[in-house]
Amino acid sequence: MAVVNMPALSPTMTEGKLAKWLVNEGDTVISGDVIAEIETDKALMEVEALDDGVMASILVPEGSEGVAVGTPIAEILAEGETTALSASEEAPKPEAKPESEAKPEPEAKPEPEVKPEAKPAQVVPEAHPKNRIFASPLAKRIAGQKSINLAAVTGSGPHGRIIKADIETLPDGYGEDGAKAVSASPQQSIPTTAQDMASYQPQSDLISVSSTRKVIASRLQQSMQDAPHFYLNMEIELDTLIAMRKSMNAALPDEQKISINDMIIKSAAATLIKVPGVNTSWEGDHIRQWHHADIAVAVALDGGLVTPIVWGADILSLTSVSARMKELVTKAQTGKLKLEEFSGGSFTISNLGMYGISSFTAVINPPHGAILAIGAGVEKPVVKDGNITTATMMTATLSGDHRVIDGAVGAEWMAAFKNYVENPVLALI
Repeated sequence: MAVVNMPALSPTMTEGKLAKWLVNEGDTVISGDVIAEIETDKALMEVEALDDGVMASILVPEGSEGVAVGTPIAEILAEGETTALSASEEAPKPEAKPESEAKPEPEAKPEPEVKPEAKPAQVVPEAHPKNRIFASPLAKRIAGQKSINLAAVTGSGPHGRIIKADIETLPDGYGEDGAKAVSASPQQSIPTTAQDMASYQPQSDLISVSSTRKVIASRLQQSMQDAPHFYLNMEIELDTLIAMRKSMNAALPDEQKISINDMIIKSAAATLIKVPGVNTSWEGDHIRQWHHADIAVAVALDGGLVTPIVWGADILSLTSVSARMKELVTKAQTGKLKLEEFSGGSFTISNLGMYGISSFTAVINPPHGAILAIGAGVEKPVVKDGNITTATMMTATLSGDHRVIDGAVGAEWMAAFKNYVENPVLALI
C-alpha cells in the first residue's frame, strides 16, 4: 500500500494546485507512470507513481487549489491489499462492537468484504491503459488552444509520448472530423461618432492568475524591493565566436551541434571564475562565495518561467554544456525537471536574442548576486583602425546586487566577459 502525498516539487513550494489526474480510480499503475499534473510555484509539473498497484482512491479532485505539501491526494494498493485510509475510517466500528450490537451488524459485514474485491475486479480489463493518451502538459495545452484531437496524433517522444513538436505544425481542428477551431466572438466596431461612443462598451477578458505566476510576481517584486539593482551594459563583437561555432559544428554530428547560447554560457562560466566577486550571493549577515560557476538559464514556459541549472559549467566541456542544456530545456518543457535541477545555482543568464530584442535589463533571481541579459547579435557599422566596416554586435547587460557587488567589480567582470566572447578559444583552455 502506498499513500500518494502532495509532493514538494520546488524548495519554496508550500502548497500547489492539483491541475489534472491522468489516471482514474481502478486503473493499474506501474512505478514511473505519470499519474497527475501539479501546478507548483515554478511551473506545471508531472507526478509519477512510486509503486506498482491499483489506483484505489483519489482523495483530492483535479482543479483543487491550495493543497498543502504532505496532504494525501491518492492511494495505490498492491493486489489483494485493502484500503488503509478507509480501514482507518472504519476503525471505530470494530472498537464499538459489544456482543449486544454484534447481531444487528452481520448484514453490514459482507459489504466491507465485497468492496476490496470489487475494485481490483474493475482493473482487470486493459481498456484504461490502452486508451490513455500520453502527452506532455505543453502539448496538451497547445492542442486545447488549437482544438486538436490528441487521439489522432502519433507521438514521437519516449514510449510514444506526444510532445510539442508533434502538434505545433498541425492545423486547427486536426482529428476532429473536419471541425474547425471555434472562432472568437465578433469584436465590437470601434466608435467613430459621439453617438456611437455613448453606447460603446470596451471588451476585455479576465485571465486567472496561476500559482506559478503568483510566485514569480512575489519573488521578483521582493527582489526589486530588497536588492539595490545597478546595471552595466556593453557591446560585444560576435564575429569570431560565430566563425568558431560554424567550424566546430561542421565537424560535429547533428545531435552534438552547439548554439551561440552554449558558448555564451561557457564564456560566462570562465568569467565567474576569473572575477569571483560576481560569483556571490547575499545572505544577510554574510556573503557566500561560490567555488564553481553553477549557471541558471531562464527558460520561458506557458504562463511562467523556470531556471534550470548547468552545474559546474566552468569544468564542463562545451559539448557537455550543450548536451546538458538540450536535456534541461526538454525536461522543462515537458514538466520533468527534478528539484535539484532548478534549485540553487550562483548566477543567471537570460537570453532574449532569439526574439530580436537588442537589449534589456533583467531582474536578479534571488539568491544570486547578478543576472546577465543577452540581446540579439546585429550587424552594424563599426570603426576599426580608423576605417568604417561592419561587425555583428551584441549588447550584454549585467544587473548586479549592490549589497554584494561593487560597480567596479561588475565593470571588471563585464570587461573579462567581453574578452572571452571576442576570443572564445580562451574559455576552452
